[in-house]
Amino acid sequence: QVQLVESGGGLVQPGGRLRLSCVVSGTIFSIRAMGWYRQAPGRQRELVASITSGGSTMYADSVKGRFTISRDNAKNTVYLQMNSLKPEDTAVYYCAVIRSSSNYWGQGTQVTVSS
Repeated sequence: QVQLVESGGGLVQPGGRLRLSCVVSGTIFSIRAMGWYRQAPGRQRELVASITSGGSTMYADSVKGRFTISRDNAKNTVYLQMNSLKPEDTAVYYCAVIRSSSNYWGQGTQVTVSS
């Protein structure tokens, strides 16, 4: 059974930073493409960043230059470093194992950017 457990969310002021972590079990993590998605109230879930098994990354235009996705295969963990946070980054952030059929999802972690 594949499990993904996110952590690191919270309340932060505009301009602040947070690092999200996602620990994956039940699959061979090193061969998997991983992604971070987010869903704000009343909006569809969107892909924020992804990283392939080889380390190639992709970012949504809205977070380029501010967010960095990385992975540590020895720890079965994927990270999302979020800098220069804006109120519009407020959302539930989900970690996912990206698959051609359907993704495996974590439970989500709330990120709130507010003064």
